[in-house]
Amino acid sequence: MPTFDIVSEVDRVELKNAVDNANRELTSRFDFRGVDASIELNELTVKLTSESDFQVQQLYDIFANHCAKRNLSLAGTETPENLTHSGKTFSTTITFRQGIDQPLAKQINKLIKDSKLKVQSSIQGDKVRVSGKKRDDLQQTIAMLRQSDIEQPLQFENFRD
Repeated sequence: MPTFDIVSEVDRVELKNAVDNANRELTSRFDFRGVDASIELNELTVKLTSESDFQVQQLYDIFANHCAKRNLSLAGTETPENLTHSGKTFSTTITFRQGIDQPLAKQINKLIKDSKLKVQSSIQGDKVRVSGKKRDDLQQTIAMLRQSDIEQPLQFENFRD
């Protein structure tokens, strides 16, 4: 019986490359000359720090641009609404979510069941396994999930016959 897994993972290597490239661009930008600004990566958290709130927004745009070039989606990230102001610096953190949590897994299950495709889905930890009798049904399920309004980026792996 053909199966595949639905996961939500962040490619750490691509994330590190996006941060490195954004820092490289930061050193060559004229508007950041002589300004104490940085983009730092710690596990799955990126911290943007600068001297003004406008510059933090510019740092976010630079970082988002480099993430887009590396096929990293910022849709599944957690970013606070307000900037943190400490002394003479403003900062914000971007936290990338890893794995599919229970409410999202239940939402995916409901979408699959409501689609009336002849597949079964089950939650297995931080991923959802989908199985069906025909490969075409599984491919239709993947297409349906790609067009859905799920805010977290999904990957489909372990497609087996």
